[in-house]
Amino acid sequence: QVQLVESGGGLVQAGDSLRLSCAASSFIVRNYGMAWFRQAPGKEREFAAQISRTGITSYADSVKGRFTISRDNAKNTAYLQMNSLKPEDTATYYCAAGTVWGTTPSVYTYWGQGTQVTVSS
Repeated sequence: QVQLVESGGGLVQAGDSLRLSCAASSFIVRNYGMAWFRQAPGKEREFAAQISRTGITSYADSVKGRFTISRDNAKNTAYLQMNSLKPEDTATYYCAAGTVWGTTPSVYTYWGQGTQVTVSS
């Protein structure tokens, strides 16, 4: 059974940094693109960042320049480094894996349970 397990969320102040981790099976990390989505209360799940199997990355405009997605195949883990956090970044962050490059949730096959990030002003 494929599992994606997120960790690293928490409560921080505006301007602080957090690094989220997504632990996955080696098969997933080697063969799938990875992405981070986020969902705030009452809002739809939205794309934040993605990284292909070969390391190509893309970001939502709202996080570009502040967030960095990466992957460590040796550790079977993907990361989301979040700097200069803002209150509007508050959301549950989800890790996803899929074989199609895209920014909509429907193209991703596997999902984690999410980790909460709360940014206070």
